[in-house]
Amino acid sequence: MQSILGGLKVAISSKIYLKDPETSDLGKKIIEQSILLIDEIGFDNFTFKKLGQKIGSNESSIYRYFESKHKLLLYLTSWYWGWVEFKLVLSTNSISNPQDKLMKAIEIVTEEIFTDNNHPHINEMILNKIIICEFSKSYLTKEVDEENKEGYFQIYKRVINRMIEMVNDVNPTFPYAKSLISTVVEGALHQHFLKTHFKSITDCSDEITPTEFFKSLVLKQIN
Repeated sequence: MQSILGGLKVAISSKIYLKDPETSDLGKKIIEQSILLIDEIGFDNFTFKKLGQKIGSNESSIYRYFESKHKLLLYLTSWYWGWVEFKLVLSTNSISNPQDKLMKAIEIVTEEIFTDNNHPHINEMILNKIIICEFSKSYLTKEVDEENKEGYFQIYKRVINRMIEMVNDVNPTFPYAKSLISTVVEGALHQHFLKTHFKSITDCSDEITPTEFFKSLVLKQIN
């Protein structure tokens, strides 16, 4: 699976970028170094000027690819959820038992990433850390409804909808599949954040993973 994921090309809405960063060495360097810089200083402190200094290029060259750092964050989060979706489909496709398939899907969307699947310009381990800390900033904006209409969150919602279908396959009479799965996906990011920064208010730790917690939660709810 590693080699297959290594060749993954995520189809991201062209409305998010001005020029596809995958089409040039500079674009790929912008993606690579923005991930490293956001991880280092946080999204709030991240600017195109700082990124330009890091990649040895003019700030204006970055604006040829993205009109704002918000759009860049949307690109990174879209790529991440596209990568998760690909893993989800690949890992569950051959599982025939509906409950086993759902449990595997929960594992995929709640696990912490410890390996880099060999995308030369995208470090998935570091991007996972960014998603845990910064993903909510991509949609907690005044423009969220308009951006949603434009399809900016389509991949993220598609991951959740795939899992909703899996819940329905296990128990078609369960009335809260949408709320349950959106809670799992968002809650996993929050629990990973808590176990790193607010250890006193979560049971998740090095011994008890968010994956274990959410598998238990879902099974008790739908059975």
